[in-house]
Amino acid sequence: MGTSTVQITIDNFEDIIKKPGIVMLDFWAEWCGPCKVFAPVFEKAAEKHTDVVFGKIDTEDQQELAGAVGISAIPTVMVFRDGVLLFRESGALPAQAIDSIVEQTKKLDMDEVKAKMAEHAHEHGPDCDHDHDHDHGDHEHGPDCDHGPEKKA
Repeated sequence: MGTSTVQITIDNFEDIIKKPGIVMLDFWAEWCGPCKVFAPVFEKAAEKHTDVVFGKIDTEDQQELAGAVGISAIPTVMVFRDGVLLFRESGALPAQAIDSIVEQTKKLDMDEVKAKMAEHAHEHGPDCDHDHDHDHGDHEHGPDCDHGPEKKA
């Protein structure tokens, strides 16, 4: 781990992601080939974007944390701003993608984002767990699908 990144553990995770500003996290493991390829890209991005907190989570050492946030593939990148999860993707991202994610995250009006989140919570309640921003169309629903009246058996 380089000097531009912060080691994240279950003990400091909440404090780090809730800080004002942008936090980009890399969930990785020593045995993971794609993680090893991605590590220098992530480190270089940390050196470039000094106004962003770049954190690394060793999923072998931090299994409880990885499980708590639902990590099922690595590397996985998560981006938070002002405590709000804005991006999550598994796979080694190219440097240009990281730059783009950082720039897009900086441009967001977080007051608007938080207002939309509050509106969604008010409309659907705290237990709502599906995405309303896409058209469900004719896609097949799995046996565990729990959204919408169009649920298929």
